[in-house]
Amino acid sequence: MTISEAQKDMRSAYYGGAAGVLVSAVAWLAAGIVSLQVSPAAAVVALLAGGMLIHPLSVLLAKASGRPGTHTPGNPLAPLALEGTIWLLLSLPVAYAVSRLRVEWFFPAMLVIIGGRYFTFSTLYGVRAYWACGACLAAAGMLLVRLNGTATAGAFAGGAIEAAFAVILFSIARREPWQPGSAAGDARPATPARPPVEA
Repeated sequence: MTISEAQKDMRSAYYGGAAGVLVSAVAWLAAGIVSLQVSPAAAVVALLAGGMLIHPLSVLLAKASGRPGTHTPGNPLAPLALEGTIWLLLSLPVAYAVSRLRVEWFFPAMLVIIGGRYFTFSTLYGVRAYWACGACLAAAGMLLVRLNGTATAGAFAGGAIEAAFAVILFSIARREPWQPGSAAGDARPATPARPPVEA
């Protein structure tokens, strides 16, 4: 499987990653609502809890959209997805520690962390829009710190940016022809036909 085929397989399996971005946007927006209705500290817990549900819910959403929700075994880009997840998990304690100093810094920290992870999605899915998504999230995080933005503003900023890019990514994914069983991993070179045996 070539890199291009592996990227197509990932796009086919997970709807170009759009399903995950949409679920992540919902988690951010839910955290914003919790920040308004309860407290910024509760919003931190809400985003962390919601983050744990992103993968399983995005797989369900991909399947509900007619995609397999799983890539072809042996896809050479699968380790990149796992490594990005591990890096994210190792970064969460740092963001939480920052929130213990100033709770409003948690969301900018998460915007930068998640924005950085989305840069790798450009290679994972072969979709350049992830560069723009990552850059917007990271820039929003740095701007919020600069402007002393509230935790609520940070949560809603993350949700709004990801929701906008989810629409873009779904649009990109819909333009690519796909049928069940047409993932790159299922495409194998046809066996050359044997010449007919002459009598």
